[in-house]
Amino acid sequence: MTTDQIILFCLFGAVFAMLLWGRYRYDLVAFSALLIGVVLGVVPEKDAFSGFGHPATLVVALVLVVSAGLVRSGAVFLITRTLVDSSRALGGHIALMGGIGAVLSAFMNNVAALALLMPVDVQTARKAGRAPGISLMPLSFATILGGMATLIGTPPNIIIAAIRGEATGTPFAMFDFAPVGGIAALAGLAFVALIGWRLIPERNNGGLQASELAGYIAELVVPDGSSHIGKRLAELDEVAQKADVAVLGIIRDGKRRYGTARNVTITAGDVLVLEASPEALDEFRAALSLSLSDKEREERLTASGDGVDIIEVVVAAHARIVGKTTQSIGLHWRRRSVLLGISREGRKITSRVRHTPIQAGDILLLLVPKDTGPDVTDWLGCLPLADRGLAVTDDSKTWLAIGMFAVAVLAASVGIVYLPIALGLVVVGYVLTKIIPLSELYNHIEWPVVVLLGSMIPLGAALQTAGGTELIAGSLISLTDGLPAWAILTVLMVVTMTLSDVLNNTATTIVAAPVGIQMAQTLGVSPDPFLMAVAIAASSAFLTPIGHKNNTLILGPGGYSFGDYWRMGLPLEIIVVAVSIPAILVFWPL
Repeated sequence: MTTDQIILFCLFGAVFAMLLWGRYRYDLVAFSALLIGVVLGVVPEKDAFSGFGHPATLVVALVLVVSAGLVRSGAVFLITRTLVDSSRALGGHIALMGGIGAVLSAFMNNVAALALLMPVDVQTARKAGRAPGISLMPLSFATILGGMATLIGTPPNIIIAAIRGEATGTPFAMFDFAPVGGIAALAGLAFVALIGWRLIPERNNGGLQASELAGYIAELVVPDGSSHIGKRLAELDEVAQKADVAVLGIIRDGKRRYGTARNVTITAGDVLVLEASPEALDEFRAALSLSLSDKEREERLTASGDGVDIIEVVVAAHARIVGKTTQSIGLHWRRRSVLLGISREGRKITSRVRHTPIQAGDILLLLVPKDTGPDVTDWLGCLPLADRGLAVTDDSKTWLAIGMFAVAVLAASVGIVYLPIALGLVVVGYVLTKIIPLSELYNHIEWPVVVLLGSMIPLGAALQTAGGTELIAGSLISLTDGLPAWAILTVLMVVTMTLSDVLNNTATTIVAAPVGIQMAQTLGVSPDPFLMAVAIAASSAFLTPIGHKNNTLILGPGGYSFGDYWRMGLPLEIIVVAVSIPAILVFWPL
């Protein structure tokens, strides 16, 4: 091996190890690796940031904005309101939700598709009196499967198309993935709806209910002669934190004041509104010599009281709160909100929650100032779990949004307009027609993914230029020496699929696609079947909750543990391989 190859293999090995460890976010890991590669001379300086202008990076960013426009226009809710019924039999519900999820994820980002349908599925499960975990995993897998069918359905397909364009001069078109990806998706959906959901271990409902925590919200009266009279309410924070109590607001002359009351001067007779466990409340009361509220009805509040709402959110992998506590990010003083409880893999945490580091997939039960739920949810980087109208929609523009998107897809499919240009025109159209406010335009782009792509693409190109992909391809060819073509494709799929189960599928694709092209060149056959095998395999991350963001999102709401996924995921991956290899050989012959 050459020096450049050794350096690049070490860099990629370090990236994969860091991604597997998960201590640092993937965009920081990838960007750091890119900079190190430039400093060490294996990535040319002129190409260092070429990945940020790469068509694959632009398409991923634009698809995210277009997805947001379809949501805000009410296009998705038009479908769910019409078709979803809580009285439907479980098997029928899973088949219907899976079908909707697959179709949506074929034309919008599959993470966005799940984020839209998950609250609907959870609410339907609660109305039907069953645990959401029975149907959430099938829904997640269905949205992953649906993304395989089109160019814009999932980032691996976008990357594969761009790499094919660089290698052959012609990228894959919008529906080139449909023959193989569509067949794999249909076979997978049939398995999930008929058999797969029965393999999921039974779990209790992992969610937290507001009624379970009503006793944690109470009121204490400031008596005459208290030493705290004349102090600002915010001055009680230090004592409150020590006792694990949150001061929510104050009641004076019968009027409740939340959030904005922190600078109010305390007077005799004021009622402090607190969130605490009974033990912490008693400790706080004793420390400040406060009195219990005189009225029994005021001993506890509920979310329907004036001035506050209780919301449920699920923590996404890129949320600002991941790895931190609500106290460390200042949830209370920045957003006047309080964390009431955490649900993690079906286990409920209701003590010292403000000192508990949050993990991706957790469900958070939050007490927020009235009508601020969407703002708090967006600020945290979380997703609403309950369907409580947190998304702002404008039903009058539903068909306008659908029409603009459909025209762009059609124009790109027949080659009239280059896909990034077509999607860019849709975004401009959505802004001009106020489907998406200009002030929110960039909020819908998942910047960590953009940075990941922009960083990994130059590294992948450098590995190919240095002969690293040729070295890997040669090793795989040697291992499969004497085997028929379908067996070699199967080995490539299994290796790629295994990596995608534990690593980011974008990083996996950037490495595996050039290897597939090199294998095809070594064998003297068309690279298309190898690229298609990588595309399907990179999207097939069903064994773990870390292989795909959708699997992480359902971890908390479904009450799953790490080892629950493979029970349905392993046979599903086997089915995907079994149907994809013959389909590839038929539609993309060697």
